[in-house]
Amino acid sequence: MDIKQLKFLIALDQTRHFGQAAALCHITQPTLSMRLRNLEDELDLVLVKRGQRFEGFTEAGERILAWARTLLAAHDGLQAEAASCRGQVVGSLRLGTVPLASFNPMHLLLPLREKYPELQFQLSSHSTEQIIDGLSRNQLDLGICYLDQVNASFFEVIELGTTTMGLLHDTRHFQFEQAQLQWNALAEIPLGLLSKGMHYRQSLDLSFRSRSLEPLAVLESDSSFQLIQAITTGVCCAVMPLHCGLEDLSEHLRIIPIVDASIHSPVGLLLRRSEPRSAIAEQCFTEARGLFQSI
Repeated sequence: MDIKQLKFLIALDQTRHFGQAAALCHITQPTLSMRLRNLEDELDLVLVKRGQRFEGFTEAGERILAWARTLLAAHDGLQAEAASCRGQVVGSLRLGTVPLASFNPMHLLLPLREKYPELQFQLSSHSTEQIIDGLSRNQLDLGICYLDQVNASFFEVIELGTTTMGLLHDTRHFQFEQAQLQWNALAEIPLGLLSKGMHYRQSLDLSFRSRSLEPLAVLESDSSFQLIQAITTGVCCAVMPLHCGLEDLSEHLRIIPIVDASIHSPVGLLLRRSEPRSAIAEQCFTEARGLFQSI
């Protein structure tokens, strides 16, 4: 067994396709299949369900996959630690972030990229619960999430501020003369909303209910990208965070602040307190403290 076999297994989980997994690993599909069969032979287990195409992992495969992620994370951490001992910051920073918060993660990634040009980033979108779990399992290095569910005894925290909101719209389809909007004005506007159960949606629903208002929801999605697509095609507007750069995606997008619109819980950057912590995570968290501690 070697690290490459584990990387091939994880690539297959990411792509759910033999050919795409092989391309991701820069090898041929027959080589990928052969190396995975070698891994199965060594473990004396069937890990992958095979037909004419990839059909998923066996129960044993799912369990081995979890260990593969842990081992690969440890391997990457070892490499990063060795680089740190040489005075370098190289490798990949795994950053999980909640969708739709007033803090734009690029405000962290850009200065890190400028200071450490060899550093790479894996940016993923999760709920606060998933970020806490990912940090606890060492599947994430840093996390940006809401702090109302965070136990500070387990995490170092840099508070990044409160998420305030406005109405994002496309000026080709909607026009507003006001500099600010009241909540009651939103009840008459077709809105795109994140799916029920997501933290941002729960806060938005609470804001409407507390004012005895019912939003005119014409679209629900668990993808902020799909909400942006709906806005630019004129299907709806959406209540989105201020200062997160969404209006910069198109010259036609504008966002109007909503009076007294904010998420109750602040957003923060988290680093797990317990070892093992990667040298990359510690260095990037230290840099973030210098950048954002005064927020």
